[in-house]
Amino acid sequence: MKQPITKKLSAPAEKVWEAISRIGRLEVWFPIIATCAVEGDGIGARRRMTTQDGGEITDIIEEIDPAKRRLTYLRATSPFPVTFYRGTVEVFDSFDLQAVVAWTIDFESAPQDAAAVAELVKGAIGSGLDGMERDLQAEAASLERG
Repeated sequence: MKQPITKKLSAPAEKVWEAISRIGRLEVWFPIIATCAVEGDGIGARRRMTTQDGGEITDIIEEIDPAKRRLTYLRATSPFPVTFYRGTVEVFDSFDLQAVVAWTIDFESAPQDAAAVAELVKGAIGSGLDGMERDLQAEAASLERG
């Protein structure tokens, strides 16, 4: 099942891509994430996270394409009822040069869990994008203050 989440952010696309391509800071952006540690760089890097309720998540970075501003990761460990989970994050320029983020989750789960997983993913990614936007705006404001 595919669950797309798209949001326009009040931040330049290049800044949003820079933040996403660094792989980390998910504990700042996502309310559900308590800790996030990145091991390695680029393709093959692992992102190990814990959720606020103690669940463990491990992502393996499969693709980082600066030209297309696309990052793909495979969720190798998940506390959610899924048998497969791959996320693709893409950043586009809107007409006013602000970022449009398209985050698509491709997952497999038992039929009875699919709707609940889709709603969980939609809510979590939406909250994470809101958190990323706040983080980038705070960063820009602190740079302006010098």
